[in-house]
Amino acid sequence: MNKQFILIMADTVRKDMLGCYGNAEMNTPNIDRLCAEGIRYENAYSCQPVCGPARSAIFTGVFPHSNGVVANSLPLGDNVKTIGQRLSDNGIHCGYVGKWHLDGSDYFGNGRCPEGFDPDYWYDMKCYLEELSDEDKQRSRKSATSFDADWTADKTYAHRCTDRAIRFLENNKNTDFFLTISYDEPHGPCICPPPFNTMYEHTRMPESKNYADDLRRKPLMQQLWAGKDIDAAPESLRTEGGGLALFLGCNSFMDHQVGRVMEIIDRDFPDAIVMFTSDHGDMLGNHRLQMKNAAMYQEIANIPLIVRGGEKGKVVTAPASHIDIVPTVMEYMGLPLPRLLEGKSMLAQFRDSTLQINDYVYTEFTRYEVDHDGFGGLQMMRGVTDGRFKLVVHLCDTDELYDMQADPDEVENLIDCSDTADVRDRLHDALLAHMNDTRDPYRGYQWAVRPWRKDKIPAWENDAFTRQRENEEYEPRQLDYDTGLPMVQAVRSKKLYDAKK
Repeated sequence: MNKQFILIMADTVRKDMLGCYGNAEMNTPNIDRLCAEGIRYENAYSCQPVCGPARSAIFTGVFPHSNGVVANSLPLGDNVKTIGQRLSDNGIHCGYVGKWHLDGSDYFGNGRCPEGFDPDYWYDMKCYLEELSDEDKQRSRKSATSFDADWTADKTYAHRCTDRAIRFLENNKNTDFFLTISYDEPHGPCICPPPFNTMYEHTRMPESKNYADDLRRKPLMQQLWAGKDIDAAPESLRTEGGGLALFLGCNSFMDHQVGRVMEIIDRDFPDAIVMFTSDHGDMLGNHRLQMKNAAMYQEIANIPLIVRGGEKGKVVTAPASHIDIVPTVMEYMGLPLPRLLEGKSMLAQFRDSTLQINDYVYTEFTRYEVDHDGFGGLQMMRGVTDGRFKLVVHLCDTDELYDMQADPDEVENLIDCSDTADVRDRLHDALLAHMNDTRDPYRGYQWAVRPWRKDKIPAWENDAFTRQRENEEYEPRQLDYDTGLPMVQAVRSKKLYDAKK
């Protein structure tokens, strides 16, 4: 039997934009059916709720701080290998159709297929724009185009991505492969044809206490991010019609395109593993905030993750992360896991949903960048959750702790609460260990010495360990500073001083 893994991802989809996650107002029948036939993850998290960094973790298996894509429009380094390169080097055919956002160019990409993926199927947004006239290029970036009678489905990026993906599937029925279908939709400008463009004219997002969050005990960054909405009436933040209606309509249009792909998968690839996820969500007025930024709120960081190809109709509540996708695919393909990967394979969990793979999962933030969304500047954030409690450390701002069982809307910041101090400190210790274990280049004593953590003593040496890359492949062994010989151990004690005595 051939081994075939199909990853379908969308851009800016919240869990509550899918019917299978409990919002009956959402028209997403194809993703809902995929969910009914597989496993739904409730506590899966993006590694960074920004397009490029999120994708860097999904396709390399290491965190943005490790692969260098800590903001949009930064490229992957030559020494950072993607899942496409790793699989193709082992004889497994890899196709990628859709938004990439990892070549260091602008939003649309540079039109060039990266190493490891089949160029016959490569189709980033630059490829799409090059098919359009100058007039249609401009129309493709205007929401109002959704109401033009001549802008039919076949003119959209989503439709053409689907066409390209179907061609890949039809040409690779008897091949081991990994295929990614990466929709830009429903990300703005949210272009979609009838009936999707008017489907949600009177729809609001679900009610939540956090529309009334006054942000007084939250980071100053969030108060600034809220802007004029800091004083808005909560109900005014749950708008209907306009941009929200088109955004949700485009989401249903994306689901329709997923349905086109699933018809081929159901017919020709019934045994394939199919995964659906999103890079991140959108605040949509929750906590008085819009879009995404340096936060770990459920609305932007807790992403949908659905898998068909194991148990059916199950729900996993244990923590999960995008960082686990690469090791999962590699184990599925029967390949050894490189030592430098920073996640764990979920494959056993697909077959037994009661298994817990992670005790903690992590989310980070450094900055946005790119021409259209350089908001907020540098915002250093590291967050951790065990599935119930969530700690978010803002290096230059107020930290946050939430009990998501007692406070699912994340309104009450418990960072200074004595009743949860033990939980807070346990999460904090896990986060610091994670930063050391993954060789986070931004680690330092400032993350440890927080106003609420009195038992931490400043230390320059970061636990006195050095961690060079686990580079057993694709690059020569690094040379040991003390000997000039090839490095034997990546983790070892380091000298505090290079004394000139």
